[in-house]
Amino acid sequence: MTEVSGGAPPGPLAGLRVVTLAVNVPGPAAAARLRAFGASVVKVEPLSGDPLMHQNPAWYRALSTGQEAVRLNLKQPEDFSRLEGYLTGADLFLSSSRTGALARLSLGSDELRRKYPRLCGVAITGFPSPRGDEPGHDLTYLADHGLLTPPEMPRSLLADLAGAERAVSEALALLLGRERGVDGRGGGHVEVSLSEAAAYLAEPLRYGITAPGAHLGGGFAGYGLYRASDGWLAVAALEPHFWEKLRKELGLEDAGREELEEVFRQKTAAHWESWAAERDLPVAALKEAPPASAPGTDHRTTTMTEEI
Repeated sequence: MTEVSGGAPPGPLAGLRVVTLAVNVPGPAAAARLRAFGASVVKVEPLSGDPLMHQNPAWYRALSTGQEAVRLNLKQPEDFSRLEGYLTGADLFLSSSRTGALARLSLGSDELRRKYPRLCGVAITGFPSPRGDEPGHDLTYLADHGLLTPPEMPRSLLADLAGAERAVSEALALLLGRERGVDGRGGGHVEVSLSEAAAYLAEPLRYGITAPGAHLGGGFAGYGLYRASDGWLAVAALEPHFWEKLRKELGLEDAGREELEEVFRQKTAAHWESWAAERDLPVAALKEAPPASAPGTDHRTTTMTEEI
Protein backbone atom coordinates (compact mmCIF):
# COMPACT_ATOMS: atom_id res chain seq x y z
CA MET A 1 0.00 0.00 0.00
CA THR A 2 1.08 3.56 -0.68
CA GLU A 3 0.45 5.87 2.23
CA VAL A 4 0.54 9.61 1.64
CA SER A 5 0.99 11.62 4.83
CA GLY A 6 -1.75 13.86 6.12
CA GLY A 7 -5.09 12.47 7.29
CA ALA A 8 -8.42 13.71 6.02
CA PRO A 9 -9.01 17.27 7.23
CA PRO A 10 -12.11 18.00 9.32
CA GLY A 11 -15.09 18.86 7.17
CA PRO A 12 -18.71 18.08 6.32
CA LEU A 13 -17.78 14.66 4.88
CA ALA A 14 -15.73 13.55 7.88
CA GLY A 15 -16.44 9.89 8.60
CA LEU A 16 -17.39 9.08 5.01
CA ARG A 17 -15.24 6.72 2.97
CA VAL A 18 -14.54 6.99 -0.77
CA VAL A 19 -13.10 4.15 -2.85
CA THR A 20 -11.85 5.26 -6.24
CA LEU A 21 -10.56 3.39 -9.28
CA ALA A 22 -10.30 6.63 -11.26
CA VAL A 23 -6.93 7.56 -12.75
CA ASN A 24 -5.57 10.30 -15.05
CA VAL A 25 -7.09 13.72 -14.20
CA PRO A 26 -10.89 13.98 -13.68
CA GLY A 27 -11.25 11.21 -11.08
CA PRO A 28 -8.18 12.13 -9.00
CA ALA A 29 -9.20 15.80 -9.09
CA ALA A 30 -12.68 14.85 -7.84
CA ALA A 31 -11.25 12.57 -5.16
CA ALA A 32 -8.96 15.36 -3.95
CA ARG A 33 -11.94 17.69 -3.62
CA LEU A 34 -13.90 15.09 -1.65
CA ARG A 35 -10.92 14.58 0.64
CA ALA A 36 -10.74 18.34 1.15
CA PHE A 37 -14.35 18.14 2.39
CA GLY A 38 -13.21 15.63 5.02
CA ALA A 39 -13.83 12.23 3.40
CA SER A 40 -11.23 9.48 3.67
CA VAL A 41 -10.11 8.18 0.28
CA VAL A 42 -8.76 4.78 -0.76
CA LYS A 43 -7.32 4.89 -4.26
CA VAL A 44 -7.01 1.61 -6.15
CA GLU A 45 -4.50 1.85 -8.99
CA PRO A 46 -3.42 -0.68 -11.63
CA LEU A 47 -0.09 -2.40 -11.08
CA SER A 48 1.57 0.11 -13.41
CA GLY A 49 0.27 3.00 -11.32
CA ASP A 50 -1.77 6.02 -12.30
CA PRO A 51 -0.63 7.32 -15.74
CA LEU A 52 -0.61 10.83 -14.24
CA MET A 53 2.18 9.71 -11.91
CA HIS A 54 4.42 9.14 -14.96
CA GLN A 55 3.25 12.22 -16.88
CA ASN A 56 3.47 14.74 -14.05
CA PRO A 57 4.65 13.40 -10.67
CA ALA A 58 4.19 16.73 -8.88
CA TRP A 59 0.50 17.04 -9.78
CA TYR A 60 -0.06 13.37 -9.02
CA ARG A 61 1.35 13.87 -5.53
CA ALA A 62 -0.71 17.02 -4.99
CA LEU A 63 -3.95 15.25 -5.96
CA SER A 64 -3.12 12.14 -3.91
CA THR A 65 -2.04 13.80 -0.68
CA GLY A 66 -3.73 12.32 2.37
CA GLN A 67 -5.10 9.29 0.51
CA GLU A 68 -4.31 5.60 0.84
CA ALA A 69 -3.32 4.04 -2.47
CA VAL A 70 -3.03 0.36 -3.29
CA ARG A 71 -2.04 -1.27 -6.58
CA LEU A 72 -4.13 -4.25 -7.58
CA ASN A 73 -4.70 -6.46 -10.59
CA LEU A 74 -8.47 -6.69 -10.49
CA LYS A 75 -8.48 -9.61 -12.93
CA GLN A 76 -6.91 -11.72 -10.20
CA PRO A 77 -9.46 -13.15 -7.71
CA GLU A 78 -7.31 -12.38 -4.68
CA ASP A 79 -6.86 -8.74 -5.63
CA PHE A 80 -10.51 -8.35 -6.58
CA SER A 81 -11.43 -9.74 -3.17
CA ARG A 82 -9.32 -7.00 -1.59
CA LEU A 83 -11.27 -4.40 -3.57
CA GLU A 84 -14.51 -5.90 -2.31
CA GLY A 85 -13.18 -5.51 1.20
CA TYR A 86 -12.62 -1.82 0.60
CA LEU A 87 -16.11 -1.42 -0.87
CA THR A 88 -17.76 -3.09 2.09
CA GLY A 89 -18.84 -0.27 4.32
CA ALA A 90 -17.71 2.43 1.86
CA ASP A 91 -20.00 5.36 1.10
CA LEU A 92 -18.94 6.29 -2.41
CA PHE A 93 -17.39 4.46 -5.36
CA LEU A 94 -15.71 6.64 -7.98
CA SER A 95 -14.63 5.32 -11.37
CA SER A 96 -13.45 6.65 -14.72
CA SER A 97 -13.31 3.52 -16.89
CA ARG A 98 -15.32 2.79 -19.99
CA THR A 99 -18.72 1.30 -19.23
CA GLY A 100 -17.86 -2.08 -20.75
CA ALA A 101 -14.67 -2.41 -18.71
CA LEU A 102 -16.57 -1.97 -15.45
CA ALA A 103 -19.22 -4.48 -16.50
CA ARG A 104 -16.56 -7.09 -17.33
CA LEU A 105 -15.17 -6.66 -13.81
CA SER A 106 -18.65 -7.06 -12.28
CA LEU A 107 -18.52 -3.43 -11.17
CA GLY A 108 -21.47 -2.15 -13.16
CA SER A 109 -24.13 -0.14 -11.35
CA ASP A 110 -26.62 -3.02 -11.13
CA GLU A 111 -24.04 -5.34 -9.63
CA LEU A 112 -22.92 -2.71 -7.14
CA ARG A 113 -26.51 -2.03 -6.05
CA ARG A 114 -27.04 -5.71 -5.40
CA LYS A 115 -23.84 -6.21 -3.40
CA TYR A 116 -23.66 -2.86 -1.59
CA PRO A 117 -27.13 -1.31 -1.18
CA ARG A 118 -25.90 1.81 0.63
CA LEU A 119 -22.98 2.48 -1.70
CA CYS A 120 -23.31 5.57 -3.92
CA GLY A 121 -21.57 5.45 -7.27
CA VAL A 122 -20.28 8.11 -9.67
CA ALA A 123 -18.94 6.87 -13.00
CA ILE A 124 -16.97 9.43 -15.00
CA THR A 125 -17.31 8.62 -18.69
CA GLY A 126 -16.26 10.26 -21.92
CA PHE A 127 -19.74 10.21 -23.44
CA PRO A 128 -23.14 9.49 -21.89
CA SER A 129 -24.78 6.10 -22.32
CA PRO A 130 -25.16 4.38 -24.68
CA ARG A 131 -21.86 5.89 -25.93
CA GLY A 132 -19.94 5.08 -22.76
CA ASP A 133 -17.38 2.92 -24.56
CA GLU A 134 -16.39 5.51 -27.17
CA PRO A 135 -12.83 6.86 -26.77
CA GLY A 136 -12.04 10.49 -26.16
CA HIS A 137 -9.99 12.92 -24.10
CA ASP A 138 -10.15 16.54 -23.01
CA LEU A 139 -8.85 17.80 -26.36
CA THR A 140 -11.48 15.97 -28.43
CA TYR A 141 -14.35 17.03 -26.15
CA LEU A 142 -13.29 20.66 -26.49
CA ALA A 143 -12.99 20.25 -30.26
CA ASP A 144 -16.54 18.89 -30.46
CA HIS A 145 -17.94 22.04 -28.87
CA GLY A 146 -15.95 24.78 -30.56
CA LEU A 147 -13.69 25.53 -27.60
CA LEU A 148 -10.35 25.37 -29.43
CA THR A 149 -8.49 28.03 -31.40
CA PRO A 150 -5.92 26.20 -33.59
CA PRO A 151 -2.99 25.99 -33.67
CA GLU A 152 -2.84 26.97 -29.99
CA MET A 153 -3.25 24.15 -27.50
CA PRO A 154 -5.57 24.86 -24.55
CA ARG A 155 -3.74 26.11 -21.47
CA SER A 156 -5.78 23.98 -19.11
CA LEU A 157 -7.74 20.70 -19.12
CA LEU A 158 -11.11 22.38 -19.12
CA ALA A 159 -13.42 19.42 -19.72
CA ASP A 160 -11.49 17.21 -17.30
CA LEU A 161 -11.66 19.72 -14.46
CA ALA A 162 -15.25 20.72 -15.16
CA GLY A 163 -16.10 17.01 -15.17
CA ALA A 164 -14.35 16.61 -11.83
CA GLU A 165 -16.45 19.36 -10.30
CA ARG A 166 -19.60 17.78 -11.74
CA ALA A 167 -18.57 14.45 -10.25
CA VAL A 168 -18.19 16.07 -6.83
CA SER A 169 -21.60 17.76 -7.15
CA GLU A 170 -23.27 14.50 -8.13
CA ALA A 171 -21.54 12.65 -5.30
CA LEU A 172 -22.73 15.19 -2.73
CA ALA A 173 -26.28 15.01 -4.10
CA LEU A 174 -26.27 11.20 -3.92
CA LEU A 175 -24.92 11.15 -0.39
CA LEU A 176 -27.44 13.74 0.76
CA GLY A 177 -30.30 11.85 -0.91
CA ARG A 178 -29.22 8.64 0.77
CA GLU A 179 -29.06 10.22 4.20
CA ARG A 180 -32.48 11.82 3.73
CA GLY A 181 -33.94 8.52 2.56
CA VAL A 182 -35.24 10.00 -0.70
CA ASP A 183 -37.71 7.54 -2.30
CA GLY A 184 -36.70 5.02 0.33
CA ARG A 185 -33.60 4.15 -1.67
CA GLY A 186 -30.10 3.39 -0.50
CA GLY A 187 -27.14 4.47 -2.58
CA GLY A 188 -27.78 5.85 -6.05
CA HIS A 189 -25.57 5.63 -9.13
CA VAL A 190 -24.98 8.27 -11.81
CA GLU A 191 -22.80 8.88 -14.83
CA VAL A 192 -20.85 12.10 -15.35
CA SER A 193 -19.94 12.65 -18.98
CA LEU A 194 -16.88 14.74 -19.84
CA SER A 195 -18.35 15.56 -23.23
CA GLU A 196 -21.41 17.00 -21.49
CA ALA A 197 -19.14 18.99 -19.17
CA ALA A 198 -17.49 20.47 -22.27
CA ALA A 199 -20.92 21.25 -23.72
CA TYR A 200 -21.78 23.12 -20.53
CA LEU A 201 -18.59 25.17 -20.81
CA ALA A 202 -19.58 26.02 -24.38
CA GLU A 203 -23.00 27.44 -23.37
CA PRO A 204 -21.85 31.10 -23.53
CA LEU A 205 -20.60 30.50 -27.07
CA ARG A 206 -23.73 28.59 -28.08
CA TYR A 207 -25.95 31.41 -26.89
CA GLY A 208 -23.69 33.92 -28.62
CA ILE A 209 -22.62 36.14 -25.75
CA THR A 210 -18.92 35.33 -26.27
CA ALA A 211 -19.02 35.02 -30.07
CA PRO A 212 -16.63 37.34 -31.94
CA GLY A 213 -18.07 40.84 -31.80
CA ALA A 214 -20.69 39.98 -29.18
CA HIS A 215 -20.95 41.84 -25.88
CA LEU A 216 -18.39 39.59 -24.13
CA GLY A 217 -16.59 38.69 -27.34
CA GLY A 218 -14.97 42.05 -28.06
CA GLY A 219 -18.10 44.03 -28.86
CA PHE A 220 -17.99 46.03 -25.62
CA ALA A 221 -14.82 48.09 -25.20
CA GLY A 222 -14.91 47.80 -21.43
CA TYR A 223 -14.48 44.04 -21.55
CA GLY A 224 -11.52 42.85 -23.56
CA LEU A 225 -7.79 42.37 -24.03
CA TYR A 226 -5.47 45.31 -24.64
CA ARG A 227 -1.77 45.63 -25.42
CA ALA A 228 0.39 47.42 -22.90
CA SER A 229 3.92 48.59 -23.71
CA ASP A 230 5.33 45.19 -22.70
CA GLY A 231 2.47 42.72 -22.68
CA TRP A 232 -1.29 42.40 -22.42
CA LEU A 233 -4.05 43.54 -20.09
CA ALA A 234 -7.41 41.98 -19.32
CA VAL A 235 -9.94 44.76 -18.76
CA ALA A 236 -13.26 43.68 -17.26
CA ALA A 237 -15.11 46.92 -16.54
CA LEU A 238 -18.38 45.20 -17.31
CA GLU A 239 -20.79 46.93 -14.94
CA PRO A 240 -21.74 50.53 -15.74
CA HIS A 241 -20.14 51.96 -12.58
CA PHE A 242 -16.81 50.27 -13.43
CA TRP A 243 -16.97 51.42 -17.04
CA GLU A 244 -17.75 55.00 -16.06
CA LYS A 245 -15.01 55.04 -13.43
CA LEU A 246 -12.42 53.58 -15.82
CA ARG A 247 -13.08 56.29 -18.39
CA LYS A 248 -13.11 59.01 -15.74
CA GLU A 249 -9.81 57.89 -14.21
CA LEU A 250 -8.21 57.75 -17.67
CA GLY A 251 -9.60 61.16 -18.58
CA LEU A 252 -11.62 59.75 -21.45
CA GLU A 253 -15.22 60.94 -21.42
CA ASP A 254 -16.38 59.03 -24.49
CA ALA A 255 -13.82 56.26 -24.85
CA GLY A 256 -14.09 53.38 -27.26
CA ARG A 257 -11.67 50.57 -28.07
CA GLU A 258 -9.31 52.72 -30.13
CA GLU A 259 -8.95 55.33 -27.39
CA LEU A 260 -8.28 52.66 -24.75
CA GLU A 261 -5.73 50.95 -26.99
CA GLU A 262 -3.83 54.20 -27.41
CA VAL A 263 -3.70 54.90 -23.66
CA PHE A 264 -2.82 51.39 -22.47
CA ARG A 265 0.09 51.08 -24.94
CA GLN A 266 1.87 53.95 -23.21
CA LYS A 267 2.84 52.06 -20.02
CA THR A 268 3.62 48.57 -18.79
CA ALA A 269 1.08 45.93 -17.89
CA ALA A 270 2.38 45.89 -14.31
CA HIS A 271 1.86 49.63 -14.07
CA TRP A 272 -1.75 49.40 -15.23
CA GLU A 273 -2.49 46.49 -12.91
CA SER A 274 -1.20 48.46 -9.92
CA TRP A 275 -2.97 51.60 -11.13
CA ALA A 276 -6.28 49.73 -11.37
CA ALA A 277 -5.88 48.08 -7.95
CA GLU A 278 -5.47 51.50 -6.32
CA ARG A 279 -8.75 52.59 -7.95
CA ASP A 280 -10.73 49.38 -7.32
CA LEU A 281 -11.01 48.58 -11.02
CA PRO A 282 -11.02 45.05 -12.50
CA VAL A 283 -7.88 45.08 -14.63
CA ALA A 284 -5.20 42.37 -14.63
CA ALA A 285 -1.93 41.82 -16.43
CA LEU A 286 -1.79 38.56 -18.38
CA LYS A 287 0.58 36.06 -16.78
CA GLU A 288 2.48 33.38 -18.66
CA ALA A 289 1.77 30.83 -15.93
CA PRO A 290 -0.05 30.76 -12.58
CA PRO A 291 1.91 31.46 -9.37
CA ALA A 292 4.04 28.58 -8.09
CA SER A 293 1.87 28.34 -4.97
CA ALA A 294 -1.72 28.71 -6.06
CA PRO A 295 -4.31 29.51 -3.37
CA GLY A 296 -5.63 26.38 -1.71
CA THR A 297 -2.82 24.11 -2.92
CA ASP A 298 -1.77 21.50 -0.41
CA HIS A 299 2.02 21.41 -0.22
CA ARG A 300 2.45 19.14 2.79
CA THR A 301 5.37 16.75 2.60
CA THR A 302 4.47 13.26 1.38
CA THR A 303 5.98 9.97 2.42
CA MET A 304 5.35 6.78 0.52
CA THR A 305 5.86 3.08 1.00
CA GLU A 306 4.78 0.46 -1.49
CA GLU A 307 3.12 -2.89 -1.20
CA ILE A 308 1.90 -4.75 -4.28
